[in-house]
Amino acid sequence: MGVGGVTLAARGRVLQRTFSLYETHSLKDMEHYVNLVRNIVPAPSAKKHKGQDGRIGVVGGCQEYTGAPYFAAISALKVGADLVHVFCAREAAPVIKSYSPELIVHPILDSRDAAQEVEKWLPRLHSLVVGPGLGRDDLLLNSVGGILEVSKARGLPVVIDADGLWLVAQQPTLIQGYQKAVLTPNHIEFSRLWEAVIKGPMDTKDDSGCVLRLSQALGNVTVVRKGEQDLMSDGQQVLVCNQKGSSRRCGGQGDLLSGSLGVMAHWALLAGPERTDSISPLLVAAWGACTLTRECNQQAFQKHGRSTTTSDMITEVGAAFSKLFET
Repeated sequence: MGVGGVTLAARGRVLQRTFSLYETHSLKDMEHYVNLVRNIVPAPSAKKHKGQDGRIGVVGGCQEYTGAPYFAAISALKVGADLVHVFCAREAAPVIKSYSPELIVHPILDSRDAAQEVEKWLPRLHSLVVGPGLGRDDLLLNSVGGILEVSKARGLPVVIDADGLWLVAQQPTLIQGYQKAVLTPNHIEFSRLWEAVIKGPMDTKDDSGCVLRLSQALGNVTVVRKGEQDLMSDGQQVLVCNQKGSSRRCGGQGDLLSGSLGVMAHWALLAGPERTDSISPLLVAAWGACTLTRECNQQAFQKHGRSTTTSDMITEVGAAFSKLFET
């Protein structure tokens, strides 16, 4: 006999049933969100012109860090953007160009009038990914601050990652209340943002509540906290992405996520809430990018195991995207 006259076997059946119901609920949620992502993906058509399915800008890349902007940019192309521009420091440009002839590279980020130079291109772009390989040089950070200001003035969707998040932690007003911004912090970056914005202790037992609260404190800016589970909130609700990935944590996976999200953010806002079941389009885009990144990680790990790198993951983008969102 168990406690209160309930047998251990009966308790086991209750726990099993509860777990089964939880699994069923999770699967239904995932199927629902997968369908919402499918709703925002533009159908291929021979009638479209070049650039119609996405012209994305990546802002980042300095002498030390050239891989990150490349990973973000090539991921955007692989997901389905037609054109990707990389705005980087002069010394990074030849290196990034050598990685891929598909990218349009502008060596202007360390010029004194970088914000004005990038602003000239903004009418041609649908979204920006800010931060991959940016570094923390004061000149570059000041330039990015100006680029964020002119991007907001145009209402351009902005995905902010890596040292772009470090800049936001120093100056939260840069994105305060700008609801076309998406922040993609990892654990350390999230803690830094929390300290800068909330200025109080974090409830380590309530990750979902913390993501919700930070989003609200930023004026309902979408926040994607990467981790064992990816948690994302627009200050109204929290979505969870627990798509299976792998135990491999090589550098560059966040760049794949931010590049993918740059494209999906454009698609989602273009589709509108009527195509996302009244859920925030940016939340749907974030969930789609997180799920895709994890699927790429899983597929690459199955082939390469311990030696898996982000380059291996990028080669899986086409198959992973098709499996998740086109079948």
